Amino acid sequence: MLVCGLVVMALVWRDTDAAGLWGGFGLALLPVPFLVGAFHWLDALAPRPWRALAFAFGWGACAATLFALLANGLLVELLTDHPASLRTSQADLLELTVIAPVVEETAKAAGVLLLFLHLPREFNGVLSGIVAGGITGAGFAFTENVVYLGHAVARDQVEGVGGVDSATTVTFFVRIVIGPFAHPVFTVLAGIGLGLAVTWARDRPRWRRALPLAGLGAAMVLHSVWNASASMTLTGFVLVYALLMVPVFCLLCWLAVRERDQQLRAVRRTLPQYAAAGWFGAAEPAALGSLRSRSLSRRLARQRHGSAGLRAVVSYQTAATSLAVLRDRAEHGLDAPYFADAERDLLLRVGRHRALAAASIEAAASSGTTAVPGEPPARTAVATG
Repeated sequence: MLVCGLVVMALVWRDTDAAGLWGGFGLALLPVPFLVGAFHWLDALAPRPWRALAFAFGWGACAATLFALLANGLLVELLTDHPASLRTSQADLLELTVIAPVVEETAKAAGVLLLFLHLPREFNGVLSGIVAGGITGAGFAFTENVVYLGHAVARDQVEGVGGVDSATTVTFFVRIVIGPFAHPVFTVLAGIGLGLAVTWARDRPRWRRALPLAGLGAAMVLHSVWNASASMTLTGFVLVYALLMVPVFCLLCWLAVRERDQQLRAVRRTLPQYAAAGWFGAAEPAALGSLRSRSLSRRLARQRHGSAGLRAVVSYQTAATSLAVLRDRAEHGLDAPYFADAERDLLLRVGRHRALAAASIEAAASSGTTAVPGEPPARTAVATG
């Protein structure tokens, strides 16, 4: 991926010179912390390994981008007999609406598939697909923004244009302000298809094959419509943005938050079994299943034990949530091949951090912050036997 990234930088440098490359790089970097932070927040309850997220971003930013640049150019030249260029002004309608969506979404989805094949234990549902697809798309969007913004900066320098009418300002507004989530949204659709295949269609072979393809197809179609809107009038672009992109984005946000809430429900439902066996206190499952209580636990741990206490509580909460998700999937017939080993590892992590973490979590539970809207108050019981 490092080699791929260097090759992409060399291609942009060739077309824009150093000023365009570094100007585009700096501007394209601005939305990256926001995008990555949003998906990290979704994944915070039972986070994937940081190496997996780094691979997803690197694949999108380096490998998928280089493949798309080369494949797009070759296919445009093959189908139209006109040589392709990285310069956006020379891209025609065929490349925008047919070639680019198919090539780019396939390249990005390949990274999500590789994560699933390499880390099946961590790819455990729809939320995994949303996070993996979103991070991959964010990486791809970053490098593509470097390309587009780099050409805009170089063009403005040659023409001596500046201010609000410059190509750099217009490109920055469209790609960074209006559409920073475009590529992540496209790839999230492919990730959702794979996540549904992993869970809902596990025992349905035809659906297990069809759902990832359906998610990839939806990503291609949405990408094609979004690209086509760039060649429409301003009214057409606004209609596509307001009537298609924004509703899809809101729907995916709702789905992601719903999947995150399901993790909390799994904590409240399954951890009492472990509390009865002595791994948790009687009040801890309700506290671990409440966002407010989890936040209060971290604050109390920092006040009592400093940064070491905070790290212990975060690790304890993460292990407990992962344990609950694992048990919930096992009860639905999933993760059977490695359930026992994974359960043992997570219980060992819980025990390792319990000394520093349990008191803060129990204190948060007794503060009355564990109530969940729409659910009856959690009952606590003393385990016997």
